[in-house]
Amino acid sequence: MTDKFDLADLKRRMQGAIATLKHEFGGLRTGRAAASLLDPVHVDAYGQISPLNQVATVSVPEPRMLAVQVWDKALVIAVDKAIREANLGLQPTVEGQILRIRMPELNEQRRKELVKVAHKYAEEARVAVRHVRRDGIDMLKRLLKDHAIPEDDGKRHETEVQKATDEAVKEIDAALAAKEKEIMQV
Repeated sequence: MTDKFDLADLKRRMQGAIATLKHEFGGLRTGRAAASLLDPVHVDAYGQISPLNQVATVSVPEPRMLAVQVWDKALVIAVDKAIREANLGLQPTVEGQILRIRMPELNEQRRKELVKVAHKYAEEARVAVRHVRRDGIDMLKRLLKDHAIPEDDGKRHETEVQKATDEAVKEIDAALAAKEKEIMQV
């Protein structure tokens, strides 16, 4: 770590947490098929865990169906198992090297479960943002202790870090509210 305070770097790291959250939200299904729905699925392939997109091609042939074309016939069973165990509520049908996944209608209970998952993802993002804030504040305290910056600058920077944190949390809450509305929409 450098001995120079960099607010832009802290903001970039906070935006990274938000980008990760939005990527995770893309994997939560809302009743329509989307290839990104299977992004969180990881397959035990050749003795190591690999993302699904490294062993198969995911496509959307119909609005309510996904097709997973597995490249290696030996991995079809492993891909099927990984999709079933990913806690996405999906049941693939195996047809040779292609797995067809019909998107079931979301019932009220499943919608509520997905909202809980969305809240968990949002809380993880908030925690990540708070860790970035903590790192920034710790750096400021170290710089103040070493007399590398004046006290007034330290207080001003601390306020800027808190403001950036508040903005990031507000953005996370807005993304969560939008995703929750999308999931609960019938």
